[in-house]
Amino acid sequence: MTNEKTRRLAVSGLFCAIIFVATAYFHVPTGLGYTHLGDGFIFLAAALLPTPYAIGAAAVGAGLADAASGMAVWLPATVILKALTALCFSNKTAKPVCLRNLTALVPALLINVFGYSFYEAAVMTKGSLGAAFAAAIGQAPFYTIQTALGAVVFVALGKAIGQRCRGFIS
Repeated sequence: MTNEKTRRLAVSGLFCAIIFVATAYFHVPTGLGYTHLGDGFIFLAAALLPTPYAIGAAAVGAGLADAASGMAVWLPATVILKALTALCFSNKTAKPVCLRNLTALVPALLINVFGYSFYEAAVMTKGSLGAAFAAAIGQAPFYTIQTALGAVVFVALGKAIGQRCRGFIS
């Protein structure tokens, strides 16, 4: 394994741990789940790391947080949705906070709102899928707040980091 791969794997592991802590320990119960700071670190990891590493950090960190927080019922959705969220961002820009990554917040929001709503309707609610999905959309404000909070964390930390980490990670 090269030094570059070792460095990327180590930084991915650090992001995985940060995402876990920010999700599992810095959250507020809302609706059927909880709103947390972890998404901001997922966005940041995806803006700094190559895609496969960012996907791994996002899926494992957030998934472990669900399991440790007593929300294991959400784990399958979280692993898939956080991996998809990481795909929205790019590490191929000079700075983590750029127009490309700011616009990525929109599909990240849509993935969270519709992904978790569909999962809730299909897996956690009894009755017809249409009625269950309509009821699950009632949770959309909580998913929106979570993504907005993640966006604030991402922009603040991304601006603070700027180009400082670019050479070390990529």
